[in-house]
Amino acid sequence: MTPVKDKNPLNKTPLVLFLLTAVVFGAVAGAFFALTSDLPQIRSLQEYKPPAATRILSSDGVLLAELFEERRAPVPLSRIPEMLKSAILATEDRHFYTHIGVDLKGIGRAIVKNLFAGEFVEGASTITQQLAKTLFLTPEKSLSRKIKEALLALQIERRFSKDEILELYLNQVYLGSGAYGVESAARIYFGKPAASLNLAECALIAGLPKAPSRFSPRINPNLAEKRRNLVLKQMRSLGMISERAFQQAVNTPIVLEKDFRNPRLAAYFLDHVKKVLEGRLGAALLYKGGLTVTTTLSAELQKAAESAVKKGLRALEKRMVAAKIENPDPQGALIAIDVASGGIRAMVGGKDFFQSPYNRATIARRQPGSAFKPFVYACAVEKGFPQNQMLLDTPAVFSSGRPGQEWHPENFSRTYLGEITMRKALAISENIPAVRLIEKVGPAAVVRLARRAGVASPLSPDLSLALGTSGVTLLELTGAYAVFANKGQWIQPQCVEEVRNAEGHLVWKAPPEKRVVMSRKGAAILTDMLQAVIREGTGRRTRVLGGPVAGKTGTTDAFKDALFVGYTPSLAAGVWVGRDLPASMGRGETGAKAALPIWIDFMRTALKDSPYLFFDVPDDTVFLYLDPDTGRLSRKPFPGSVKALFEKSIEDALPQTAEDLLP
Repeated sequence: MTPVKDKNPLNKTPLVLFLLTAVVFGAVAGAFFALTSDLPQIRSLQEYKPPAATRILSSDGVLLAELFEERRAPVPLSRIPEMLKSAILATEDRHFYTHIGVDLKGIGRAIVKNLFAGEFVEGASTITQQLAKTLFLTPEKSLSRKIKEALLALQIERRFSKDEILELYLNQVYLGSGAYGVESAARIYFGKPAASLNLAECALIAGLPKAPSRFSPRINPNLAEKRRNLVLKQMRSLGMISERAFQQAVNTPIVLEKDFRNPRLAAYFLDHVKKVLEGRLGAALLYKGGLTVTTTLSAELQKAAESAVKKGLRALEKRMVAAKIENPDPQGALIAIDVASGGIRAMVGGKDFFQSPYNRATIARRQPGSAFKPFVYACAVEKGFPQNQMLLDTPAVFSSGRPGQEWHPENFSRTYLGEITMRKALAISENIPAVRLIEKVGPAAVVRLARRAGVASPLSPDLSLALGTSGVTLLELTGAYAVFANKGQWIQPQCVEEVRNAEGHLVWKAPPEKRVVMSRKGAAILTDMLQAVIREGTGRRTRVLGGPVAGKTGTTDAFKDALFVGYTPSLAAGVWVGRDLPASMGRGETGAKAALPIWIDFMRTALKDSPYLFFDVPDDTVFLYLDPDTGRLSRKPFPGSVKALFEKSIEDALPQTAEDLLP
């Protein structure tokens, strides 16, 4: 019997429905898998630390700069004022503490608005969704991205508390002018931590996430004020603030912190610090690690240094104009170093960092001229030459070290004094005696001493070295002078005291690098000779400062460079002035005229509140009275004598005379 075929199509409905359901389910499942397969792991948020700005402070706690790729200063929720939290919630997500990560009612409203508009005009993203987008997704406007955003928000809400999510958001959200997070925004816009913001300031910041550039008070102050007042109205309507508080806040003028994207102080020093720390810590940690860097700089001394250099260069430029010097464009540099610690207390690398970031204090190698002579005399003192050692100051011809060539150095004054003491030769900066002295002690010995004193620049081991013909940096030269004040010990100049991480733990501290350069006795005698420069020689103008000061002027051929490097018992400072392309600053622009006034101006501030200190006088030394012309010594003063420091053994060799025995 042949089976009868069922011609009723309804009998196949279950099978068709099953197949259709399977296709739809498969499509949905495939779409869901496609959307979720590449979602990031939310658990990574548990270890997430947003990049934070590094703060650079002076030794006296002044904020000098912040380093960042994204300017952040993460803070715990407890340090964010309630007014600011309320303002953010009123503006961005008023149902934050009740929804599950997505606001279904808000999404419904947004869909209707978008359909009527025919384009994407409203997103209805919750704070959790905004956080998910910021941390894990691109900013593209598409349906697939919105679905991913919602799925991520649901996962975030499952793993984290509302307060944890809000804290992440408030430290992550971009608020314009390079500020990421509310703490950074508070400092950038108002120059204070978020905890110190008033209601009006909180409302202004809360109005920024929607359009940070458009509502920025730095770009559109009027629009920013309108946006702020809208936030305040929302807070009032939600019962977050009273009518009185609302009226007071909307009538509060917007007062912004001056823009400090460029450092206002110590720009050359900060650039130097950044280079040092990048080499030590790496750029990633420096710009993202939220470090606190305490530097050796004194903000007060830095201000004095910058003021002194500007004042001195203005005066020099006027003289150059009067002398009709072509392109009168003098530059200058100053560096000050703490004698005991090696800490750089002030640094000026030029007239204007933003016009020329080239640091003339740390990079430029210029001839120091007579400012290098102390190293020749220090070498002689170490070899046992006393201050009354006689040196011949007469015209002389020396071998240049090259076959058939002779060297004819001259004194700056073109005059000669015959035989004079070593003390006087240094004090009045005669050239010929210095060349004769380096010939006695040997150029190689002088190079070795300068190397131990921290001069790393190439030095030519020939007789011309005595006149400062080898270029050195001002930092090297000043650090080497500090040796004489520091009992013969060199300490590596440092710009950073310590670096700590966001938790306050020590990350790096420069290990003190020290070495003995010369004997304590030799350093004391050389210092006494450099005090003679102040009392009896080319540095007389510094006597206006009072107190113990030692130092030396330097001037190069044709007045291309002018220097003064000097020190007190606690601080060494060097000043250089010149032109970037070596050329004359004008006749008579010596170290005493062009550089020394800047040094004096700076040191007035440096010594203002400093305790009165004396230079070191070791037990194996003694003060005697010296005739600086003839070299005569006596235990008691006599007409024309000066008080000078010697090895004690010299006194023991002096004959006892009736004059010495007089009371």
